[in-house]
Formats: sequence, C-alpha cells, structure tokens
Amino acid sequence: MKRAFITGITGQDGSYLADILLDRGYEVHGLVHTPDKLKTSLIRHIAYDPDIIDQRLFLYPGSLEEIHRLIDILNRVKPDELYHLAGVSSPRLSLQFPIETLDSIGMATLKLLEALRQVNNPPRILFASSSEAFGSPPYAPQDEMVPLNPSTPYGAAKAFAMQMGRIYRTAYGLQTCSAILFNHESPRRSDQFVTMKIAKAAARIKNGKQKVLKLGNLSGRRDWGWAPDYVDAMWRMLQMESVDDFVIATGKLHSVEDVISVAFGHVGLSWNDYVEHSPGLTTKVEPMALCGNPSKAARLLDWKAKVSFEETICRMVDSEMDKATRPPFTEE
Repeated sequence: MKRAFITGITGQDGSYLADILLDRGYEVHGLVHTPDKLKTSLIRHIAYDPDIIDQRLFLYPGSLEEIHRLIDILNRVKPDELYHLAGVSSPRLSLQFPIETLDSIGMATLKLLEALRQVNNPPRILFASSSEAFGSPPYAPQDEMVPLNPSTPYGAAKAFAMQMGRIYRTAYGLQTCSAILFNHESPRRSDQFVTMKIAKAAARIKNGKQKVLKLGNLSGRRDWGWAPDYVDAMWRMLQMESVDDFVIATGKLHSVEDVISVAFGHVGLSWNDYVEHSPGLTTKVEPMALCGNPSKAARLLDWKAKVSFEETICRMVDSEMDKATRPPFTEE
C-alpha cells in the first residue's frame, strides 16, 4: 500500500486528491491547519467515515510553520509521495495582503523543502503552482518553457516556490516537481472565485433568493477546466520514472461572459436581465488571457482534460441548485 501525504487536504484540490488516492488503494495522511472546522470541511465525508478515518486516512493538526513537528510526522509516516497544495488561493486578494500571501505560499514552501531535506528517505514531492506565475507571458499558449513574469503577489509567490523547488531538485537531489495548474473549477470551489460566484447566483436567482449579480470585467478570459481532471494529472506526475514540471490546462479560452451565459442558460434565464457591471469589482492588475499548452502532459502523462468547460459550469450550477433545496447544515 502506497502512502501519500497532502498539505491543504481540506481545500478543493486536496479533498479531490484524497478521494482519488483512497480509491486507488493508498494510505492517505494530511496536515490540517484548522481541525476544529473539519465538520464543515470538504473532507467531512471521509473524515467522519469510521471505515476510513484512522484506518486509511490519518489527519494531523498543525501548520508548515512547525518544521520540527513536520519532520517528526514525515519520519513516522514515511510517505512515498507528498502533494503540497496548501496556501492562499486568490490572486485578487493577494493584492490586498501581499505579505500574508508570500508567507503562505513562498516561505511556507521553502520551509517544507528544508524540512524534507532533513527527513530520512524523503518522498517524491509535487508543488501545486499556477498559471499566474506566467503573469504577462511573451507568447500563447503557454508551455513549460515560458519565462515566469508574475503580475500579482500571488503569482510572484508561486513563481518563487517553483524556482525553489527546482533549486532543491538540482542542489540537494530532492525529487520535486511543479504542476503548473491553469484555472480549474468544481462544486467544491469557494465563492470568492468568479465561476462559483456566478454558479451560486444563477441558482439563487432561479430560486428567488437573489435579485441581481454584480460583477467586474466580463471580457476577461481564462483557460478553465474540471478540478478532478487536474488532480488526476498531479497523481500521474508522481508516477513518472523521473519527476518533471508540467503545464496542466485545457488549451481553450473562455470569457467571464461565457461562464455567465452557460450558467444562466442552464437554469432557463436570460443573464442580461440579472447581471450588473460594478466598476469597483474590477481588479487593478489584470493578467493576460492565460491559455495553457498541455501537449507535454498529453505526450508523457497520457493526460488530457475530459470534462468540457460547459459541463464544468453546469455541474457547478446543478450542485448549487441542489443545495438550495437542502435544509441548512446544523452541527450536532
């Protein structure tokens, strides 16, 4: 039985990764920053399953700040694979909180790498990077050879972490790699992301619980995919004989207006009747229309995005429609 260790296990990607690894017969270990919130977290379906928790899923309270505790945990667990997914995830909010963003992503990754350098038989390590590290690239679509040119503190933090991973791979022999993830969505996405904000609004407006949706720039374009597809790509990366960095993307661009059109159309509404432009919601620093080139992943990982953009948005709306008919969660 292989063992995997996940930081950020309660996030969108971490929760899907835990599901996939458990399905594939792994023993899964995860670092949980806020264990008091497990009952409302994205892993509650496995964290409270008596056939899984403390049988094949093991959770440890703590943070990446506690290096000595982390070293102790990793030496006891002896994982084969480590997926580092923890850290803040909002490029927009990083402009308001640059120090916290750099600490959460950049310095936390460096501390993790230092901890791993002191672990006996360190595991293979995957760092979840982002297309935001490219910022304003010289050409499109972006592949693994594009120079890093971030335009937000979030992108700069991801670029720093990627570079440190490469340095530790070369200088110290750690088997590190970076998954350069373009935007990927799911019903587990936080509503601070525009896709979920739109999906939730479409469901709420359809059910009479909201009247309008206020958004900033509708022409902004992104390469949006389905999160579980991207998590599968991460797993494939650590199965390679030699670890390497990969762009994980669909290679297709869609606008915010496309998201709105699909979401509202899915519930039989004309979005023009409900969406209002709010200049105050426009980000001061807008990255270019980042579009990934996943050809290397297709060639070496036998991976490609399976779920279409339209299906991704519809699944998110369906999930929000389902939530609208459910009773509110109450903690026992």
